[in-house]
Amino acid sequence: MSDTRRNIAESVKNGIIGTIRGTGEIVNATMDTVGGVLVNAIRDTGAVGAAATGAVSDALRGVILGASHVGGDLGGAAKGGVVGVLKAGREVGIEATETIGASARAVVKTTAEVGGDLAQAAKGVVEGAIMGARDVGLTAEAAASAAATGALQGAGEVSTRAVEQVRNAVTGVISGVKVVVKEPFRREERKAG
Repeated sequence: MSDTRRNIAESVKNGIIGTIRGTGEIVNATMDTVGGVLVNAIRDTGAVGAAATGAVSDALRGVILGASHVGGDLGGAAKGGVVGVLKAGREVGIEATETIGASARAVVKTTAEVGGDLAQAAKGVVEGAIMGARDVGLTAEAAASAAATGALQGAGEVSTRAVEQVRNAVTGVISGVKVVVKEPFRREERKAG
């Protein structure tokens, strides 16, 4: 991981830790911190395409690491983080659907690293995608599908058990929206097919 990308994750992590300790409010804290750090990072580096998606993944990694550090609600952190990513993306011109998928994947993988509740984090990502969808010109259904698919891709990189936990958490109706998962979501399946 490059220094710039490491700095994004570290900036978000430290911002989350400080804000949560100060206010105890996790959704708005992550939303504001992620949005601010991403806008600045993308504008400063001129990141586009894969580099911008990498910055998004790093920011969400920082969200989960920070929330985990203070014992915060990883589902709420994931929700606020995705909304923050979408707001930043709108401001700097990042494609929303791809951003949602990258966010969800990063949240699930980092949650697994810290031993957090994968189902709670995955559901939080879907809720955040639904919450921020309208602001970026997506339907709630499209945003939820992108989040669920990304979460399952991340789980597929963790374990079969992780896929099962995440699939159970992100299928059905979340926040009044029917979530449809687009397969294939496991790396091995894409290579084989």
